[in-house]
Amino acid sequence: MPTTERNAPIDVPRGLKGVVVTDTALGDVRGLEGFYHYRQYSAVELAETRTFEDVWHLMFHGTLPDAAGRAAFTARTAELRRLPGDVRDALPAIARSCALAGPLAGLRTALSLAGASAGFRPLYDIDADRRRADALAASALVPTLLTALHRLGQGLAPVEPRADLPYAANYLYMLTGQEPEPARARAIERYLISTIDHGFNASTFTARVITSTGADLAACLVGAIGALSGPLHGGAPSRALDTLDAIGTPERIDPWIRERVLAGDRIMGFGHPVYRTEDPRSRMLKEIARGFGGPLVDFAVQVEERVEAILAELKPGRELHTNVEFYAGVVMELCGLPREMFTPTFASARVVGWCANILEQAEDSKIIRPAARYTGPPPPQPVPAI
Repeated sequence: MPTTERNAPIDVPRGLKGVVVTDTALGDVRGLEGFYHYRQYSAVELAETRTFEDVWHLMFHGTLPDAAGRAAFTARTAELRRLPGDVRDALPAIARSCALAGPLAGLRTALSLAGASAGFRPLYDIDADRRRADALAASALVPTLLTALHRLGQGLAPVEPRADLPYAANYLYMLTGQEPEPARARAIERYLISTIDHGFNASTFTARVITSTGADLAACLVGAIGALSGPLHGGAPSRALDTLDAIGTPERIDPWIRERVLAGDRIMGFGHPVYRTEDPRSRMLKEIARGFGGPLVDFAVQVEERVEAILAELKPGRELHTNVEFYAGVVMELCGLPREMFTPTFASARVVGWCANILEQAEDSKIIRPAARYTGPPPPQPVPAI
């Protein structure tokens, strides 16, 4: 219950659900409608009609570029993809140290090093132009770091980025060493666009909290990556696909799902903390998957239908549908991405959204400093003697 006493703590829901913490011009999620947008445009429509660089420009500069603006921005960001020499030299050791944890864990260390190497200064101490330059450099560098760390972890040499390839195609090229088929590159591009931003999720909020302290941009991004790594946030695309593998065959769908639901287990790839209808990202990715076709897609659609029916039966009154992670895993599998790179691929797009939020938050000098309710033994108590 809120109190009228000035500066006194205010009780809020667990997880800050529904609590408005700031104003933003970057976008919003309207969960009851199954709709989300980047600035004034439908995010799904942008994914269907525009390039990744177009939407990157929109998030950073507030406008969609024309043809000339697109060419200039694409060329500028492509120039920023190459790793500095000292960062490149350190990557083998980082990859070895993170052999078990994977590229996303390595990215935290590599990005800290890259920020220090580039001379990133506290956001509090630099002007808006320098902040944007740092954000552009970090966003362009993250895909190169991720793919290099993955390849090193596989005993392969990193692949140098190509300035003649657009963002998504270059990402797949650096990952595999081969120029991707246009259909696969476009499928991944649409996925990447659809995941650039999505309201005040845990990683975005983390980035903005760190930004409010005035820290440098790399520090803000490393915190966001840490939040994204959790399986309840960005760590679920591969787990959703693992669910399909565990079920295995159509006749096992019902008993497998019923057993998990009755045991109180979460079915990865289903449900969302905001959407109370179908996740629009899932709907788009399902369409992309069906465009490829094949046994995996057919089985995924069958599992989706049965899971939703069983959840409706066992949890009546709750709207539980596929979220972005379910068909994201299917699409990435069809496009040849290894599962350990599903969440890192998510991060390679979300870094643009994080940076846009960091730039916006940096305009506000107020530090984010909530309160907590103490529930331990009543103080003060005597300190016991030894």
